[in-house]
Amino acid sequence: MKKFALLAASLFAVATLASAQMAQDKSKRPSPPASAECKFSDGTTIKVDYSSPRAKGRKIFGEASDKALVPYGEIWRAGANEATKFVTDANVTVGGKSVPAGSYTIFTIPKADKWTLIINKKTAVWGIPYKYEADESGRVDMQVSKTQAPVENFTIAFDSAGSKCTMILEWENTRASVEITK
Repeated sequence: MKKFALLAASLFAVATLASAQMAQDKSKRPSPPASAECKFSDGTTIKVDYSSPRAKGRKIFGEASDKALVPYGEIWRAGANEATKFVTDANVTVGGKSVPAGSYTIFTIPKADKWTLIINKKTAVWGIPYKYEADESGRVDMQVSKTQAPVENFTIAFDSAGSKCTMILEWENTRASVEITK
């Protein structure tokens, strides 16, 4: 009977550990992890870690009355799951706002004609509901345009040129961007 109890306890422990490891495998999420990086000519690096949701035929950006997944005028975590992480290893200027070296989370407020990027000092947050105004480093305007073709997977990318990087967010038929300089 003791051997049976020991065997049962061992199997339970192995199953629990395996289950916990699978829960930690973020790549199996419906919105898997993704990252983007920009290196300036002087070696300064900016890295963004986010979760990349899929459109799956849904209306993404628009009015709440249109049942848009991301309603205009509301704070969005710029991805899914945990809030999007923004890390810079040197002081940079994001959309005209000075951002010291460090780790941040970023959020956006999408609108049809412009977006607002929120840079927040609070890290390790899930994201929504947004209750981190006191921890904001700043808000900057983003440029908005239409994509050339529909974008199924939410994507953050960088376009770099010497002393500047342009951070680009694309999903559905929307492209929002902001310039980052040294």
